[in-house]
Amino acid sequence: MEDAKDPVVITGIGLITSVGQDRESTWASIQRGTCGIRRMTGISPIEDNLVLGAPVDVPAGYEPRLKLLTLNEIAAAEALQDAQIDMESVDRTRFGCAVSAGMGDARAIFDVIDVPGGTWPVAGGLPHEQFFPCTPSYHVAHKFQLEGPRLSHSTACASGLVELGCAVRAIQDRQCDIALAGSAEAIDPLFVAGFRKMRVLSDDADPVRACRPFDKTRNGFVIGEGAAMFVVERLSHALARGAKIYAEVLGCRMLAEAHHVTGIDMNSDALERLLRITLKSSNLGPRDIDYVNCHGTGTQQNDVNEARGIRAAFGPFANRLCASSIKSMIGHLLNASGSVELAMTALALRDGFVPPTSNLRSIDPEVDIDCVPLVGRQLRIQHAIKLSVAFGGHLVAVALRRWNDSQTGFAYPELPEDIRRAA
Repeated sequence: MEDAKDPVVITGIGLITSVGQDRESTWASIQRGTCGIRRMTGISPIEDNLVLGAPVDVPAGYEPRLKLLTLNEIAAAEALQDAQIDMESVDRTRFGCAVSAGMGDARAIFDVIDVPGGTWPVAGGLPHEQFFPCTPSYHVAHKFQLEGPRLSHSTACASGLVELGCAVRAIQDRQCDIALAGSAEAIDPLFVAGFRKMRVLSDDADPVRACRPFDKTRNGFVIGEGAAMFVVERLSHALARGAKIYAEVLGCRMLAEAHHVTGIDMNSDALERLLRITLKSSNLGPRDIDYVNCHGTGTQQNDVNEARGIRAAFGPFANRLCASSIKSMIGHLLNASGSVELAMTALALRDGFVPPTSNLRSIDPEVDIDCVPLVGRQLRIQHAIKLSVAFGGHLVAVALRRWNDSQTGFAYPELPEDIRRAA
């Protein structure tokens, strides 16, 4: 990155998903290939059992409000705890907050257009306090009294990575020393209806097998819920307070396809260019990358587009890459997909374990990369890239380097026996 003498590092991770209530339980489930997808009920006015989803059961004790606000709060609290932040001594005026925009409380809108009472889910809280897209960023910053730069972007399924990249940039620009960055998603009836209309949602008699990225029988994605938050900070700031470091953020680059709001350029030119400039800005070459965490939605276009872009950018070195999609287990978290999947990428670096692409039994012949089918793999990864390929043509890539110093980082762990056998 531009300030090579003082890079930006990840020192805290918070997670909640359909397969785990926190970071380590989610990661253990992903390593084992556990799936959180099931038939959805209680998302009125959508008919019960009509669609599949990967919902999160929120722990008891939280105030009634928009679910995505609670998910953000849970993940942010865990990330701060993981990073061992002393909120009494940290300079809050130098503590930034970058949290993706979200679907606001739509109850007021439906009141205006006379949707009959009782058919729209009650969020709790005051609608006017939860309506604005920037509410998630406000909520996290207000909850933890963060007074540095406050950022919020809406870039569809790339939003989580955009927030991470913008937080890193704010630190590099000396606007702050440390930041919380991430995103959350809760299943919303409007999105369910819209995606059903587009015919991009998968269905299967067996919900566990519904999402099949890179498989030639794939038929769409499944909407999921969850959140991930990161504490990112200047290396000198992290070392001064004795923080443990997961990874260094080497580069974050953003591009766009000027192609179509939902369709993808199947030549993959923009994606290839994105990967090349991400490598260059990170001072890496194609031979340096061990793992790519793919967007991997399970749609006909996306999977082939990604495989072609990776193959074109890495050339012969694509033969030694691992590239997997965890949407096969937790669904497509839309707004939160980039941040949750980046968290899995950082944990893959920490533990030397590549998560699997579940349900990949018959790979599409047009997908010419190793997609880690069915079971994960032990691999001492040093560098990894996380990709997001979003509606609207938003393309984002983040490159991470494992922090190898066991004193300030993490030594490679001894994996549990059942995961070693699977690997």
